[in-house]
Amino acid sequence: MAIRSTYPDVVIPEGSLPGLLLGSLTPEEAAHPAVIDAGSGKRLTYGELATAVERLAAALAERGIGRGDVAVLAAPNCAEYPVVFHGVLRSGAAVSPANPLNTPAELAHQLRDAGARILFTTSAGLGTTRAAVKEEGVRVEEIVVLDAADGVPSLDDLLTSTAATPPEPTADDLAVLPYSSGTTGLPKGVLLTHRNVAANLSQMQPLTELRPGKRSIAVLPLFHIYGMNGIMNVSLLNRATVVTMPRFDLKAFLAAVAEHRVDHLFIAPPIALALAKVPFVTDYDLGCVDVVMSAAAPLDAGIAQELAARLNVTVLQGYGLTETSPCTHGIPADRPDVDRGSIGLLMPSVEARVVDPVTGEDAERGELWVRGPNVMRGYLNNAAATAATIDSDGYLHTGDIVTVDDGGVFHVVDRLKELIKYKGFQVPPAELEALLLTHPGIADAAVIGVPDDEAGEVPKAFVVRRSPELDEAAVQAFVAERVAPYKKVRQVEFVDAIPKSAAGKILRKVLRATVQS
Repeated sequence: MAIRSTYPDVVIPEGSLPGLLLGSLTPEEAAHPAVIDAGSGKRLTYGELATAVERLAAALAERGIGRGDVAVLAAPNCAEYPVVFHGVLRSGAAVSPANPLNTPAELAHQLRDAGARILFTTSAGLGTTRAAVKEEGVRVEEIVVLDAADGVPSLDDLLTSTAATPPEPTADDLAVLPYSSGTTGLPKGVLLTHRNVAANLSQMQPLTELRPGKRSIAVLPLFHIYGMNGIMNVSLLNRATVVTMPRFDLKAFLAAVAEHRVDHLFIAPPIALALAKVPFVTDYDLGCVDVVMSAAAPLDAGIAQELAARLNVTVLQGYGLTETSPCTHGIPADRPDVDRGSIGLLMPSVEARVVDPVTGEDAERGELWVRGPNVMRGYLNNAAATAATIDSDGYLHTGDIVTVDDGGVFHVVDRLKELIKYKGFQVPPAELEALLLTHPGIADAAVIGVPDDEAGEVPKAFVVRRSPELDEAAVQAFVAERVAPYKKVRQVEFVDAIPKSAAGKILRKVLRATVQS
């Protein structure tokens, strides 16, 4: 039985995402600050942002980049990020955001799979990006830095273009190609159209109090779908100001919030825990903060209540996936009766089912399936993974086990999917397992997520040794040298054998039971 949102369906915007966000500015809006970089102090008004987006689109068109092409953006949060993001979209091309901490091999996989022709990065990332573009199968033709570096084209160079702006893309054109592990497996390109992303922005409107004059902070990475659409784009839609930070440091974060009088904090549970518990938080003037939204991983109700009392703020929680652009559920700011440990209500134009994963029948407790205009077109060049995720009725199977009460409030109580959430970042066990098996001293390996108070979950490896002298430190170092920092194996346990089904599938439930016992 389909469960429908209690909100009226939204009117889905037509046209392009840049057109929706920047295409009809009043003189007052054009003068309003759109983005402020907390570190450098660089500011862009809405008018300056819109002009830069048009100029970048023209420069890309001059290079023959447009509809059907992909540009990868591998950079930390900064004032230039929305310029590149929306400039690429305005050109008709799609943007594929990448983690700037990726190793050359990880970045090369994304560049190769996406078929990227151009790569935007920073001078600090040139070593990694140059190594990545040399990998076999990568066809990047040009690297552009957002700041400046000798002998490398810069964003400022492209913004001097005087060429004509290309035709505006359509709502059905591919807009964003983020990489997600989905419910299982290795990272896959998620096909999100302009309509998908714009629809989700409209769906978020009843759940946000962002308005002109409000300020949000983007300390969570903008390459993550939460940062990209749930912070940057929703702030731009509502003419709020986005304060960017390149990385999370608690003291720098608190100082930026206080200095820029940020009233909306968009965070993940580890930051919520710090705000609730760390003694020096109260040394900063945080009286400007009204709303704290936590997402990317489950937030404990007790922590939410403690944070709300400590800072005298409204604490909310949201839920979504990369494949849903991302938001499907949220706690409305005007519903203090909704349990803070829940993921709240279905957003407008979203339908859901709660399905017993064994019987396939509707159940009180079961896998969450969702359907709506924000659901991805599918996975890039992976029809099998798409079919395994989206059924013939258009429902996306999330892999999360939920309950829903009579008031339409959903709680996530477990999950089917194997994905590990480390501080909100996705860590696919299959990727770490494949890497571990390349070590000459390892005969077999399996990875699961284990609970951690600070990170939510950390990767733990179960290893069958081929070499008896192999120790925990050596395993951890081997992985750390080859993956981004958030993917590091934090715990290692040596075992005689990895439990597997008759078909050879790793029995992760057995491994989880050994951790809990």
